[in-house]
Amino acid sequence: MKSMSKEIGIDLGTSYTRISVRGRGLVLTEPTVVAINKITGEILAVGNQAKEMLGRTPENIVAVKPLKDGIIADFEATRMLIQNLVYRVMPRSLFYKPKIVITIPSAITDVEERAVEGVGYKAGAKAVYLMEEVMAGAIGAGLEIEKPEGCMIVDIGGGTSEMAVLSLGGVVIENSVKVAGDKLDKDIVEYIRAKFNVLIGETEAEEIKKQIGTASAAMTEEKVSVKGRNLSTGLPETVTVTTFDINQAMKDSLEIILKTIKTTLEKTPPELASDVMGKGIVLCGGGSHLKNIDRYISEQTGIPVFIAESASECVARGLSLALDNIEVLKKSVKTKKG
Repeated sequence: MKSMSKEIGIDLGTSYTRISVRGRGLVLTEPTVVAINKITGEILAVGNQAKEMLGRTPENIVAVKPLKDGIIADFEATRMLIQNLVYRVMPRSLFYKPKIVITIPSAITDVEERAVEGVGYKAGAKAVYLMEEVMAGAIGAGLEIEKPEGCMIVDIGGGTSEMAVLSLGGVVIENSVKVAGDKLDKDIVEYIRAKFNVLIGETEAEEIKKQIGTASAAMTEEKVSVKGRNLSTGLPETVTVTTFDINQAMKDSLEIILKTIKTTLEKTPPELASDVMGKGIVLCGGGSHLKNIDRYISEQTGIPVFIAESASECVARGLSLALDNIEVLKKSVKTKKG
């Protein structure tokens, strides 16, 4: 019997992995975390269940984030993750091998590209295609990338911040920096450690960022209590942090993202830069939910900034739209393998 195939899109992010299926759209969103038994190599949990185990596992179990800065850091754990999630949306079959499109950051090397392809094939794909995150994000955000006009997308994810100016269906100029949501969480951890001598987890730092974090000075000062471990006594301690504290903690990293956006604009051809000035910059990715991030970038660049609808899902939605339109998919994929 002839093997049949279906098309699956995987937004392989440092923090979250999202799965789209042709004709069905976005079907699954899970944290990019895998819990493994170190002795047997058995998968104990993937996604939400595995994330709950971070920092809470005994010696024989390890909960890992297999991607770092948008790049595969643990090949085997990434394979397990993709295989598990693909089987959830498309049960394993001898007759159905999916074609998989996986998103990649723009600054990826040839070796890293081959690692992503390898993971896809190891997970059971018939063929693996790669699409740049900025392209998928722009499609998902509804930008008119086919027109002979410049449009700019900035995708602030978990591991990397990707930005690009697109025109006539292609990327004209792109840039990437390994500073994004995860780095902001680490900044908060380090700030609280330095100011209060208290160590908190990155999960707690992420919650603080969501609750009172802001990219620019806030009109009202908010406070939140957080539990951690006093590094002098070793005992649990609760400290109160403010909006100002969190803004100060993230300040340097936000400036790096801003500087990379400015550098991208400086390298953009004048005609396209003029288009971007008129149309504005569109933000997507989980980092775009940080309060006042649009205002912060707009004030520093002098360009209008808009946050895309369902910003966290733009890349996955772009993948879904590309899967449903084969002509868009052909133009958008970076490589064609298999």
